[in-house]
Amino acid sequence: MARPAALTSIAGKAVGPVGLGLMGLTRPWAPTEYPVAAKVMKAALDHGANFWNGSLHYGPPHANSLQLLKYYFDNHPEDADKVVLSIKGAYDPRTHTPDGSPEGIRASVGEALKILDGVKTIDIFECARVDPKVPIETSVGALAELVKERKIGGIGLSEVSANTIRRAHAVHPIAAVEVELSLFTTDPLHNGVADTCHELGIPLIAYSPISRGWLTGEFRKPEDIPENDMRRFLPRFQPGAFEQNFKLVEAVERIAKRHGATVAQLAIAWVRRQGAIPIPGSTKVERVVENCQDVPLTEEDLKEIQTLLDALPVAGERYGGQHEKLLNL
Repeated sequence: MARPAALTSIAGKAVGPVGLGLMGLTRPWAPTEYPVAAKVMKAALDHGANFWNGSLHYGPPHANSLQLLKYYFDNHPEDADKVVLSIKGAYDPRTHTPDGSPEGIRASVGEALKILDGVKTIDIFECARVDPKVPIETSVGALAELVKERKIGGIGLSEVSANTIRRAHAVHPIAAVEVELSLFTTDPLHNGVADTCHELGIPLIAYSPISRGWLTGEFRKPEDIPENDMRRFLPRFQPGAFEQNFKLVEAVERIAKRHGATVAQLAIAWVRRQGAIPIPGSTKVERVVENCQDVPLTEEDLKEIQTLLDALPVAGERYGGQHEKLLNL
């Protein structure tokens, strides 16, 4: 069954049904030149994808998504008020260590604001992961002070449990909750996260709605993944798991073909029907335009897809290793 439609207002601003993830435009192993990336971002905005999600650790320190955003808004200052910007931080990607302390959060927000240099406000700031050493009430309390100081517009949460959402929301209203949600990762629909967000009226943001490229149909065998691509190290792309997971891709392809749609379009439409705002990433204008086109899914379609999900379980963890331990805290 489809869930309620995703809310269309975040941090007091209207947002489109599909957003844009900036991670793909700042990949260190395959960076996109800023003029090209800006065209992709402009196309997203022109097609209604005005919720943009970036991070201090998307890309190397000298060329992360904040630098890209600075470049974009320097060249398109008229778009600053049109975009709802969500930034993740308070996380050291070198050690995979979150820092949810008031000092760490304040330093991270300060760094982001310094890079943006006034070209765009931060509508939402979220700690990229929950710091298990710091109570969530302390982290949210620090963020609430930054809201009062008008350094950020609202507070987001990333990869949290339903209980953490409730504890955080009791301290300060939460503007958005970001989790991985796709046909390959349906955990938020079963662990109470989606239900809690809908109950509390918190918009649910779905990253990796096409499952890190699985649901583009681009990868049909392990060798299709480029040598320097980080996906070669993720559990779900390893030999053995790959073959099992590709069965789901093939099954979804058949449904997409029936609708005259791409697999990615069908995958994004399914996420929307779960009451979430998908934020697919892309490095090409034509893909952004494609991702913003909805596919009308019927209740029969949704039941058929659920049958596939039940019959074809996904093999492998989402990240593996240290990353996996920081999920759903």
